[in-house]
Amino acid sequence: MEEAAPTTTTTTQENGAAQAPDEPGREEYQPNPLMWVMFLILGVYIFLFMFRGPRKKQQEHQKMVSSLRKNDRVRTIGGIYGTVLDVRDDEIVLKVDEGSNTKIRVIPSAIATVLSSSKTE
Repeated sequence: MEEAAPTTTTTTQENGAAQAPDEPGREEYQPNPLMWVMFLILGVYIFLFMFRGPRKKQQEHQKMVSSLRKNDRVRTIGGIYGTVLDVRDDEIVLKVDEGSNTKIRVIPSAIATVLSSSKTE
């Protein structure tokens, strides 16, 4: 006597695609709508703290550099203190030593802070 091979039943949908048989105890996954809200909040958080912060700091630095005038005391990012002699679009000339009249040229992004301004208020 021959034994019959085990059989499984599949159903077909109207469009002809095969559908797996219903298995007891297995439920279809339903995504939680709150998960999307959490992803949205995470995206806003990343935008605010990763992109907006540095951009704001860069704008403040640009404003500081554009307000530089002759005789302002500044410090560079390398720790060099000097007095502004000339401000151009692509470079700033600093006098770093009064005795030997030493001057250096730096790019505007090299200015870290303005120590004292020559503006009369």
